Amino acid sequence: MSLRFNYRAVNEQAFRAMMTLEQYGGGRIKDKVLYELVKIRVSQINGCAFCLDMHAKDLMKLGDYADHILLLSVWREVPLFTDKEKALLELAETVTLISQAGVPAALYDKVMEQISQEEFVDWIMVINTINSWNRIAISTGMYPGCFN
Repeated sequence: MSLRFNYRAVNEQAFRAMMTLEQYGGGRIKDKVLYELVKIRVSQINGCAFCLDMHAKDLMKLGDYADHILLLSVWREVPLFTDKEKALLELAETVTLISQAGVPAALYDKVMEQISQEEFVDWIMVINTINSWNRIAISTGMYPGCFN
């Protein structure tokens, strides 16, 4: 893959709009580990190398989460993740692939056992934001280190 163009330089207003969304989510979500796990999982699903690399590195800055990163794609198969993490990871996957089945009532209920309605909206914003970042990065040919 090669960088098609630096969208940040070409359209600074679009970049600022995305950063506003990013800052909203980053300011609202208190569990930074889960915040990064969700971003990584969505980036895995979307196949975004740039975001996957960035958020894995961001998670590692928070502590030793190598096992979490290595096992994230199979989170259902390991006892490493908490009930809250499992619920939010499933929500992230479902919203990312929303055209397949929407958000089933059973998943909504599972998530609502872990968070409030206000937090639900915050998490939906985070999930939508990372999906948008992935789509921008993939569409413009971004890859790890492309801006170094």
